[in-house]
Amino acid sequence: MPKVLDIAVTPNGEYLITIFSDKDIQILNVATNAERVISEEHPITALSVSGDSNYLIFNLNSQEIHVWDVEGLREKPLRYKGHRQHEYVIHSCFGGVNSTFIANGSENSQLVYIWNRSGCDPIEVLFGHSMTVNCVTWNPRRHQMLASSSDDQTIRIWGPNPSQKMHLKGLI
Repeated sequence: MPKVLDIAVTPNGEYLITIFSDKDIQILNVATNAERVISEEHPITALSVSGDSNYLIFNLNSQEIHVWDVEGLREKPLRYKGHRQHEYVIHSCFGGVNSTFIANGSENSQLVYIWNRSGCDPIEVLFGHSMTVNCVTWNPRRHQMLASSSDDQTIRIWGPNPSQKMHLKGLI
């Protein structure tokens, strides 16, 4: 049996996703038992599922984030870069209306990166922590709010800046 490194169920309950053997992803349709395996070139450190159950984020220790569609309609993932992840486990998340955005921490202290799912370059970089930011999560009801946690032993809540609609700022 391969070692399971991370596991998730899509919010609609239709798929069970597992990471095993460092570089392999199994997507299992729980109703039909149909399965699909995706192999990555670099070790996968974490996974996250979009709120609409359509997309999966995989954090790789190659300093990339890959987004795959659950149904297998794309042969290649969408790729996002800009953050630093090599030594630690960093967790990403989808957020915003219709899971339009991706947020991720970074090993290069103080930083939270935000991408629009349709582009590969960060649209925003948030400064505020003093050490590695290892986890971010988006508020599912307040689409312009997210939280980040860091090895500096703080949690920061980020929200809209009244002077700019797309800009986020630290509130704590």
